[in-house]
Amino acid sequence: MKNPEREWPIGGQIRLNAEGTGDYPTLQDAINAIEHNNLIHVDIYLAPGTYEQPVMIDGDRPHITLIGEDAENTIISFDRHAGSILENGDVASTFRSATFTVYANHFKARNITFVNHYDRTGDGGAQAVALYAYGEHHIYENCRFIGLQDTLYVREGSHYFKDCYIEGDVDFVFGGARAVFDHCTLFGRNPEPGNPDKIGYVCAPCTVAAQKYGLFFINCSVDGDFEKDRLYLGRPWHPAMNPYHNCCAVFMHCQMSDVVREAGWKHMGGYQVRNNRLYEFENTGAGAFVNDNRRQLDPETAKDWTILKVLGWENLGWMETSAEK
Repeated sequence: MKNPEREWPIGGQIRLNAEGTGDYPTLQDAINAIEHNNLIHVDIYLAPGTYEQPVMIDGDRPHITLIGEDAENTIISFDRHAGSILENGDVASTFRSATFTVYANHFKARNITFVNHYDRTGDGGAQAVALYAYGEHHIYENCRFIGLQDTLYVREGSHYFKDCYIEGDVDFVFGGARAVFDHCTLFGRNPEPGNPDKIGYVCAPCTVAAQKYGLFFINCSVDGDFEKDRLYLGRPWHPAMNPYHNCCAVFMHCQMSDVVREAGWKHMGGYQVRNNRLYEFENTGAGAFVNDNRRQLDPETAKDWTILKVLGWENLGWMETSAEK
């Protein structure tokens, strides 16, 4: 693995800054310099600053860790939405609107903010993804994901989010992956402050029926700046009206403010809440209710919902393969 202008950094470490005077001019340049099917773990250190660029990690570049100094001041940002015209003339779909896209396995990020700052002023759809995650064994620790509709797309694979902040207004966590959100903050952002009629949705799982686990929110806080009783926990998403999905999401031991709707869940595209796997268990706060629409796991079933079982991993070692270890 070599930079065409300099030797590969010693120990599989790359250092970048937003001014472009680090080991490589841009983050995408650094990723492109990593050899395909790399066996060496690579740590990429980002100095504080705003990296205004779309980034993609191909599926044949695994074992990359992205490390910022602190999340609030280390920002990867872009403005693109469904309907945007891409560089090659194609029209972006939802997933191609992402600021940061990962197809590779064994990806990790720590102390990074991922932003899609599209504000719905352009033509096309409202969907604007900050992170598109597709792959096995992703870990995101102390990261922030900020957008409006479709902020965080966990499409497939297994993903662990620890101590993260996720902000949006409509379906701002969505996808068919096995994804755990552990001690995360889920913030429903009202795009029209002062409009009491605006409604938001935290999640939109699209789990296939054969997959036991889907989105798992444990020990999270659910809050926002919507009016009281205006934020749904989620709704079942069946892409292309596919009947072979049985959407799965569980909120367990979460603290819910009064912005959460008493109804909790809402149908989507004709697919009913009761016919999908949308459950809660021992939540607390002014927005935590138990009613016919907010089904609770029974205690025996709840024992099956653990972080490692959902992910299908043996452990949660954060830096076990890192050059820092």
